[in-house]
Amino acid sequence: MSVSRRLAAALSRSVATASALLFASALLTAAGAPAAASAASEAQEGCSVDYATAAQWPGGFTTNVTIRNLGSEVNGWSLTWSFTAGQGVDHAWNAAVTQNGSQVVARDAGHNARIPAGGSVSFGFNGTTSGTTTPPPTIFSLNGTNCTGGTTPQPPDGSLPNSFQWSSTGPIISPKPDSGHPAVSVKDPSVVYHDGRWHVFATVYTDGYNMVYTSFSDWSQASSAPHHYLDQSGIGPGYRAAPQVFYFAPQGLWYLVYQTGAGGSYSTTTDITRPETWSAPRNFYSAMPEIIRDNIGDGYWVDFWTVCDAAMCYLFSSDDNGHLYRSETTVANFPAGFTNTVIAMEDADRNRLFEAANVYRIQGDQGYLLVHEAIGSDGRRWFRSWTAPAITGPWTALADSESRPFARANNVTFPGGQWSRDISHGEMLRSGVDQTMEISPCDLRYLYQGLDPGAGGDYNRLPWRLGLLTQTNSPC
Repeated sequence: MSVSRRLAAALSRSVATASALLFASALLTAAGAPAAASAASEAQEGCSVDYATAAQWPGGFTTNVTIRNLGSEVNGWSLTWSFTAGQGVDHAWNAAVTQNGSQVVARDAGHNARIPAGGSVSFGFNGTTSGTTTPPPTIFSLNGTNCTGGTTPQPPDGSLPNSFQWSSTGPIISPKPDSGHPAVSVKDPSVVYHDGRWHVFATVYTDGYNMVYTSFSDWSQASSAPHHYLDQSGIGPGYRAAPQVFYFAPQGLWYLVYQTGAGGSYSTTTDITRPETWSAPRNFYSAMPEIIRDNIGDGYWVDFWTVCDAAMCYLFSSDDNGHLYRSETTVANFPAGFTNTVIAMEDADRNRLFEAANVYRIQGDQGYLLVHEAIGSDGRRWFRSWTAPAITGPWTALADSESRPFARANNVTFPGGQWSRDISHGEMLRSGVDQTMEISPCDLRYLYQGLDPGAGGDYNRLPWRLGLLTQTNSPC
C-alpha cells in the first residue's frame, strides 16, 4: 500500500509522550583530606519520547518516534517498549528494530548514533495489528533510563551494578533421609527471614518429588537444622516441587506456591513456624492456558513465581522450551482469577531461557529485576538478568551473557574449594517477606542449588545441595 493511500485511510492519530529525568550525584573526597573538604559532581540522564501514530488502516499502521535527550550526550542508543494490543513491527527506517513477543527494541542505525545534550533523533516504522485500535506504549526506556517524567535523585541505598561478582559457601544444606524419606537431593530453595529466623523451603527427591522445610537463626546452623517433610502436612504426598514462600499481607496468610501435575498450586497457613499446618493444595488454573499449550512443544510447565505491585498480582512460569509466561489477577482477587496469559519473554534457543525465573522489586523505587536460569555452552546451569520499570516490562538486559553473567561459575569464587560448576535454581534473600518480593541492591545474596562436577546419570537422582552466594562487588 502506498504512503498516500495509507494517509488517506488513516483512522486516527495518537500521541504518547513520556519523559524522565534521572539525577545522580557522587561525593568525591580527596585522599587524606578531612571529610568536610569535598566537592560534589552532578551527572544527569533523562529522555522524553514522542510516539505518534501517523496513519492507521485495517491490519496496519504507521508510527513516527522522536527521542529527545534531556541529559548528557548519548553515543549509541537503544530504546525499548512493550506493545499492549498484539501489535507487530513490519518495517522500520532510521533504526534497527527487533521484537520478542510484546517487547520491542529499537537501536540506532549507525549514522544517527549520537544524540547531543538537548538534541533529538527520529525514526519510524510500519506495524501490523489484528485489532481495530493501536494504543501507544506507556513506558519507554533509553539505554536503561526510564522515560517516565520528573527528576529523581539516586536512591541513597545504591543501585544494581552492570556486572556481578560473587563468593560462595560450600554446601550448607544437604539431604537428611529418614525411614520414610530416602532423600538423595535437596534443591529449588525459597527463603524468608521472619521473627529472627531463616525459613527455608525446598524440593527433595526420594522415589519422587516432594518438599521439605527447615529453620535456623544463623546460616552457620543451616547444615545441622532438622528437616520437616511437608508430605506430613495438608500438602500431602505426591508430586510437589519448586516452592516459593511469601506472606500475602492483604489476607494475613503465608502462601507456599509450587508445581504439581496440575500446573501451579498453592497452600496457606497462618504460622510459618508450624510446617504441619499447611493446607491441602489448590490450583491456580483449571487447565493449561491455550498460549502455553501452543508453545510448550516437548517442554514442561514448571517453576511458578508470584509477585505483586499495589494493584495486580502476576504469576510467572516457564516451559523448558524458551518461553517465560505471565498471567495476572488483581490483588483483591488473589489467588483466584489468573488470566490474560502472555509470553513475557522468549528465546529461539531454549537453553538460553530454560526455567527457574524470579522477579523482584528493587528497593528504593528502582524498578524490577528478573533472573532466569539458562543452560550454558558447557552444559552447566547459570543465570541471566534483566531490569524493567514495571513487572510487565519492558525488560532491558543487565547481565545476560556467559562472559558477563548474573551468576555463573566464571564470576563466582569458592574460598573452600569449587564444589559446583552449576549455579542453578534458587532465590534471593529478600529484604521483606511479603508479596512484593523486595530485595536490597546493597545486600545481594542468593541461595542456590549446586552439584558435584563429577556427578552424572538420571537427572532426578543427581545429588543437588544448597549453597549461598554473597555479592562481592556491591556499589554501596
